[in-house]
Amino acid sequence: MDVTEPGTRVEALDIARIMQAIPHRYPFLMVDRVVEVVKNESAIGIKNVSINESYFQGHFPAHPVMPGVLIIEAMAQTAGVLVVETLGPESQGKLVYFMMIENAKFRRPVVPGDQLRIHVKKERNRGNVWKFSAEAKVDGAVVAESTYAAMILDR
Repeated sequence: MDVTEPGTRVEALDIARIMQAIPHRYPFLMVDRVVEVVKNESAIGIKNVSINESYFQGHFPAHPVMPGVLIIEAMAQTAGVLVVETLGPESQGKLVYFMMIENAKFRRPVVPGDQLRIHVKKERNRGNVWKFSAEAKVDGAVVAESTYAAMILDR
């Protein structure tokens, strides 16, 4: 896989372009927009958290909270977009499999009406294995963070 030189910026990606890049679909598509991509370095994704999300029916009906594992999934999907934008069109639609999640911390609940800004930074990659660090923020405050590794494979 040929990796683009670090530092090349990409225009914002709307939902149609995100769905070209990664194979996730409703109800498991956790990124609504990617507002910044610096190829081979970082990305910022947006998840608008709505009461209409199916998981709020059971988590928790009287006090809806976005599950932490879905925040981590939003981080991974944002990283997946970063990988595709870095590697180019031949990588579109490839699958990203978690290999490791470390140091996941959840600092406050994410609730309907919040907008998650997911800041992903590539730590390194070797072949088809990539490692990332990420923070999810609401109104500038960190609500979750993690480091994780993923393997990029064909479908």
